[in-house]
Amino acid sequence: MCVSFHVRSNLNAQWAGIGMEVGGLNWWQLVALLGALQGLVLAVALATRPTGRTPHRLLAGAILSFSLFLATVVYYSANLVGRFPHLFAATQPLPFLFGPLVFFYAVTASDRSRRLTWRDAWHAAPAAIVLVLSVPIFLLSGAEKVAMYEAIRRGAVPMNAMLTDPLRFLSGGGYTLATLVVLRRHRQIMADNYSSLERVNLVWVQRLVFAAGGIWLLAFGLQVSTDLGHHPGIETDLLIATAITALIYAIGYLGLRQPEIVRFDTAEHVVPVEASVPSQRYERSGLDARAAEKIQARLMALMAHERLYRRAELTLGDLATALDTTPHRLSEVLNAQLSLSFHDFVNGYRVREVQERLAGVDGARYTYLTLALDAGFASKSTFNAVFKKQTGMTPSAYRISQEG
Repeated sequence: MCVSFHVRSNLNAQWAGIGMEVGGLNWWQLVALLGALQGLVLAVALATRPTGRTPHRLLAGAILSFSLFLATVVYYSANLVGRFPHLFAATQPLPFLFGPLVFFYAVTASDRSRRLTWRDAWHAAPAAIVLVLSVPIFLLSGAEKVAMYEAIRRGAVPMNAMLTDPLRFLSGGGYTLATLVVLRRHRQIMADNYSSLERVNLVWVQRLVFAAGGIWLLAFGLQVSTDLGHHPGIETDLLIATAITALIYAIGYLGLRQPEIVRFDTAEHVVPVEASVPSQRYERSGLDARAAEKIQARLMALMAHERLYRRAELTLGDLATALDTTPHRLSEVLNAQLSLSFHDFVNGYRVREVQERLAGVDGARYTYLTLALDAGFASKSTFNAVFKKQTGMTPSAYRISQEG
């Protein structure tokens, strides 16, 4: 993940003996180079998208940093330092940008009102410090950089690399955990506001974070193994470069297919609130027990008579408007009085309607998907998951139980 790691990895690699070579590069170096080029194209495509500019630009920055890192892998593994010495150590700060860029992408993608501020610039401080520490290396002549490169190959690791090598893993691991916390809070807010989560769940971002965390873990394990003198049977840069290349192509396929975060009708819920402390969450709402009971009664009557749950894109704001109350008060009734999120409340009605129809003549007349869509579910996969969560059995098992 830095100069010393790349160069020390090369000590154990027999680059000229790895398969077919094209233009002086072996097959996996070509794969890494193609991944870097794909990343550059993807970064430009994301940065120039007219909508969702802040999250897209942050993701573009992350992909650009991944791509430059892949190009660095090829630079060191193909021993190009002698031919292009002035590029030596140019990407030293990059690993300290991976975590913050992915973190802020998740933050801004989960809350479209979020904008970066000057306070957020502190997250770039580690990369800036590494950049400053690298200035003496940047000022060396080409011959001096080649000499340093050869010294590192012989095992003379520079002091700044000894200091920053462990910190980059701490940064990567810490930001991975922080990003997962952000996504967990986002899921709770979505469950409190949306009845269908397919378009707002950011599941692919969670997979991206897990993949990035896996790459950090792989790099850390390889680093420790190398430091202990236990060299793996395959080149370390090969494993890391292949993983990052796969990540870039996965982002290209999944990221551009992710719909925009849809309308957020209630600004009251833009800021995440811990779901584990409902008493603190509503302590200042001013909604007394009698008012809560009235809202609850109107809510039950509305759902029973007008069946608003059949609207696939029903939101907390929609239902609050129909009840002539505020989203915050409705959310309090659901969470504090019924102990349910908006998502579970609405989908409970949907599941019960499907259960009733499965137990009646419609069970043999219509498919599961037809019944699910009629009840307001947006997809078969969501219907199956919610149905099993709320009933403890699959729709087919439920139908069989009713026939018996």
